[in-house]
Amino acid sequence: MRFPIAPEGWRIIFIATVVLAGAAWLLSWITPWLAWPILPIWLWVISFFRDPERPLNHRTDRLYSPADGTITAIDRLPHDQAVGGAALRIRIFLSIFNVHINRMPTAVQVQAVQHQPGQYLNALRAESSDQNEAMRLELQPQHPWTGPIILRQIAGAIARTIVCHAQPGQSYASGQRFGMIKFGSGTELLIPDQPGLTVLVHVGQKVRGGLTEFVCLEKSL
Repeated sequence: MRFPIAPEGWRIIFIATVVLAGAAWLLSWITPWLAWPILPIWLWVISFFRDPERPLNHRTDRLYSPADGTITAIDRLPHDQAVGGAALRIRIFLSIFNVHINRMPTAVQVQAVQHQPGQYLNALRAESSDQNEAMRLELQPQHPWTGPIILRQIAGAIARTIVCHAQPGQSYASGQRFGMIKFGSGTELLIPDQPGLTVLVHVGQKVRGGLTEFVCLEKSL
């Protein structure tokens, strides 16, 4: 069975282990109880990079959450240039306590991947979506979905490293991992609005990547 730690985390976990062990040793010379707070910090670092297995037996008429976190905005846009018409946009905030693995919302082929330089505003702020550093993925989904689907990994005030393994031409199954963002961030899903499109989540809802049903097509029920 695969060990449930993201490969991107091992280097940071090793560095944190060395640094925190040294700090605990020094503090223990002052008084032993000062070293105890080091343990929960070390456990949190390991917890941050957890990468749990999630089932991939998804329905084709559903889009699934691309990340763990909390829904902060659901907007229906009359026109969006990226999708060439009316669009549905859903934003997720990932706190430092969430799983930070990003997953594909449905079976797709990657059309383009673009790095967007920017600021590091708090990912809870609405303007962070447009102003923060991000990775923008353009995805072509399979039937019955129309494309393109735009998926954005957005850095936050703490997150400064976006990991994206997706490359143009690659195909992914629904729920398959494609990257992560380290230490607090946001993920945004933008899809063409179309007849029969129903949102299955609400603002404030806690969601889990690859598990929570995001959107469905009523005509496919």
